[in-house]
Amino acid sequence: MTVNPPERDMAAEHEKWKEKGVAMRAFFYIFGTHVFAGFIWLLFYLGQHAQK
Repeated sequence: MTVNPPERDMAAEHEKWKEKGVAMRAFFYIFGTHVFAGFIWLLFYLGQHAQK
């Protein structure tokens, strides 16, 4: 006996949703890391060019 098609469709849809969630999370982590690194770089740049 096979699995009912609606159950199989729900499982496939759930997996696609999980894949999208992982991709979105990875994008935001990478983007956020670059923003943070840019901020740190800006702090070093401004500190190097500050009047001492």
